Amino acid sequence: MIDFVEGIIAYLAPEYVVVETGGIGYRLFCPNPYAFAAHEGERRRFFTHHHVREDAIQLYGFATRDERDLYRLLLEVSGIGPKGGLTILAGATPEQIVLAIQQENVNYLTQFPGIGKKTAQRIILDLKDKLKGYTPSMLAAVTAAAPVMETGGGTAVEEALEALMALGYSDAEIQRIKSQLAAQAQAGASVEKLVKQGLALLLRG
Repeated sequence: MIDFVEGIIAYLAPEYVVVETGGIGYRLFCPNPYAFAAHEGERRRFFTHHHVREDAIQLYGFATRDERDLYRLLLEVSGIGPKGGLTILAGATPEQIVLAIQQENVNYLTQFPGIGKKTAQRIILDLKDKLKGYTPSMLAAVTAAAPVMETGGGTAVEEALEALMALGYSDAEIQRIKSQLAAQAQAGASVEKLVKQGLALLLRG
């Protein structure tokens, strides 16, 4: 079992980061790869979850152990797969997710793509007791990377839209916010900032 991977961030993609260590590049699927844009080329540690399927062996990477552990709890819920768990963690901090579960806030949980009312209720039923010992201070927020200025605007928007599609949002949902993200890109917003703003807009509906 691989508990963490530490190495140089070689490059980013909409769904994953590639970390080079010992001459090997590890593809780590992340909630928001562009959160690490400011650290490309730097050494970072990712806490990992190893997922094995019949047709694939995949590694999922997280900035903190708390985020990784919450991801594993989400995977215990029937109807939540690896991609669904990433989508939830991409749209909110661990504290916000835990608080929603503790408060039985079904409406909050159904804002995430692919999470209907029944699945939200199942998340609460399965995890509320397991999270009784957690408080917001115990689940550290994901460390936000400093924004990196992009040039040209168009490329930043395209990469941000690809990242949102990778998280499960439909083309219709993404097209609805495209003009708002384009305006921010023209003002110099980074891909990371565009992804975060896109998630905020989509969650507000």
